[in-house]
Amino acid sequence: MTKLFGTNGVRGVVNEDMTSELALAMGKAIGSYLRKTKDKPSVAIGTDARISNVMLKTSCTSGLLSIGCDVVDLGILPTPTLQFAVKEKDFDAGVIITASHNPPEFNGIKVIDGDGTELAKDQEEEIEGIYFSKNIEKTPWNMVGGFSQWDGAIDLYKKSILSHVDVDTIRNARIRVVLDCGNGAGCFVAPSLLKELDCDVKELNCEPDGFFKGRPSEPVPENLKELMSIVPEEGAEFGVAQDGDADRAIFVDEKGNFVFGDKSFALIARYIVRQRGGGKVVTPVSTSSCLEEVVKAEGGEVIYTAVGSPIVARVMKKVDAVFGGEENGGLIFPEHQYCRDSAMTIAKMLELLAIEKRPLSELIDELPKYEVVKLKTHCPNDKKSQVMNRLSEIVADESEVESIDRTDGVKIYTKNGWVLVRPSGTEPIFRIFAESKEKSRADNLASKYKKLVEDIVQ
Repeated sequence: MTKLFGTNGVRGVVNEDMTSELALAMGKAIGSYLRKTKDKPSVAIGTDARISNVMLKTSCTSGLLSIGCDVVDLGILPTPTLQFAVKEKDFDAGVIITASHNPPEFNGIKVIDGDGTELAKDQEEEIEGIYFSKNIEKTPWNMVGGFSQWDGAIDLYKKSILSHVDVDTIRNARIRVVLDCGNGAGCFVAPSLLKELDCDVKELNCEPDGFFKGRPSEPVPENLKELMSIVPEEGAEFGVAQDGDADRAIFVDEKGNFVFGDKSFALIARYIVRQRGGGKVVTPVSTSSCLEEVVKAEGGEVIYTAVGSPIVARVMKKVDAVFGGEENGGLIFPEHQYCRDSAMTIAKMLELLAIEKRPLSELIDELPKYEVVKLKTHCPNDKKSQVMNRLSEIVADESEVESIDRTDGVKIYTKNGWVLVRPSGTEPIFRIFAESKEKSRADNLASKYKKLVEDIVQ
């Protein structure tokens, strides 16, 4: 590995890229970074439900201890639960061993800042520099860190969620839910949270299993067929699926229809902005225009950022946003914490449905209709800058172009929709997102700019 951090921490196949030696060295690098500002940093560490977690957690813990960090083990828990504990219990940092939605042979290390947010890119680069320099000072024997365990993180986290929703209204509604935790870390929070809200819960894949035997961890339509069939069979108001580390929630309506993340995002955003009488909602430039249309209709404002939940979270704090998130089901509720949080998302959806007293499918049908097309095409990493420069020159002369946004890649607005062309930060590819009210126009936009990138690469 010549670069450690991707878009979501450090990830790799266990005992190939992601080894105990790497985890040990990462622990030392993280500890060295933290000790630049504090002699005895405190670090919370936790894991998702993967079978390689103990190996990597103990190695990373050893590295942290050897540098002089005090480490507190929070056990197996969702990523947002650890993030909340870091913020609320005043840890200097957190480390979560997880590969989120990746297959079971993968695992990873994600570092959490002292405020509970994911590290910014410059912080990751600093840790990366320490790791590769191998210039890590040894700590004297009497400065080695201490180790302890704490099992109160989940209760603390659930208490906060319950304080930020209308518990009585939800309980009185007695909503029937099919919950699919995907055998991941969500198993340790979501089932008990829904029961505390007096929901009638049908559990699916709610036993932790590091092999993800129930279904692949990514909550996409092809992996949620069982959930989509069970929801109408059970007469449930909705179904919900989590990813491996439970920071994202994807919904299924009462008819068994998959609800794409941009739709649930827009629905909850409309509800929150309406309740607040306005406010700012923050999201990446890749998000559907559906969000902006509903937020503006309620007197709110959408602020666009580069792609990445840590960027969204930091902009939310800066502009005092009321809500934010991404179209993949990762939503951020600032009154609770500044990170993606599936359990908080589920609780807020319960509140919304309890107050609206209408089916989820009906609420989704009310939202503006947009067609989104996503494509990708190969591009060597060393050609990405050249492609971006040439693409910018070409689109500047296009007659159909009404405006251009360069927040992240190039987003081109036309009379009939928009197209976003951006280089991947982790793979040798360009991603192309196109949107229009009509599928054919979205297809044409995506295909046109995919070919344009390919022509420049050649």
